[in-house]
Amino acid sequence: MMEMWFSDVHTPNVKLSIRVDEQLFSANSELQRLDVLSSREFGKILVVDGDLALTEKDEFIYHEMISHVPMAVHPDVKQILVIGGGDGGVVRELVKYEDVEQIDVVEADPLLVEVCRRYFPQMACSLNDRRVNIYHEDGLKFIRSRSDAYDLIIIDSPNPFGAAEGLFTKEFYGNCFNALHEDGIMINQHESPFYDEEAFWCLRMHKRIVESFPVSRVYQAHIPSYPSGHWLFGFASKKYHPVDDLDGVRWKLLGIHTRYYLPRLHAGVFALPAYVEEMLKDVE
Repeated sequence: MMEMWFSDVHTPNVKLSIRVDEQLFSANSELQRLDVLSSREFGKILVVDGDLALTEKDEFIYHEMISHVPMAVHPDVKQILVIGGGDGGVVRELVKYEDVEQIDVVEADPLLVEVCRRYFPQMACSLNDRRVNIYHEDGLKFIRSRSDAYDLIIIDSPNPFGAAEGLFTKEFYGNCFNALHEDGIMINQHESPFYDEEAFWCLRMHKRIVESFPVSRVYQAHIPSYPSGHWLFGFASKKYHPVDDLDGVRWKLLGIHTRYYLPRLHAGVFALPAYVEEMLKDVE
């Protein structure tokens, strides 16, 4: 019997290969190619333009860490903007907070949302929450027209090249700053510090965010299916410090169920390995 393997290329010299049982879906949208694969080890896998975007088995780590870290720091989040996020994973975490009033999701590709509703309902069902508004438009254009509108912006975008490149410019981060209230927080996925190409993008993003926000820190999580497994996130804020302003007791009293994030983990994720600290120092 022939074996099928999907290989996610991490660098020209490194691949992660996962044995695949079958291909459940494949189509080209106007923006990108989307594939859904099923595997024994990682469950269903979403592949975008040939790159692994998420797997059923470890998506919870990424989505919890990009969402709960800012929510445990900011004392009163009502309005949230998610740029990207068409799979519903970030929104699934955010709708756990009863005090949140509005979640705007700007996902350029309607087909991505449809595919995730069909194949990843455990994430995409959250998009039906009455507080969620989905806009199928370009994140860069959307943010330009917003001012003093959000408590929290989460940039859940793909890699910083190709279609999403505009989401990683200084202009874009400046627009995010303007779209936030005076005590707002912006979170973005920051790539991996381990391989040279990813590290280059990570530094470029960090430099531009440092230039745009008074408080800018980087934190980490371990995501097995992502390149090197060591993944970074950026915490940028107008006012709140990500560790000093953590209110772990308040967060615990909310009774939110998580599988990765905990307040006691929170301070630790901002303690970066020496090589990452040194790398970031170059642009700070």
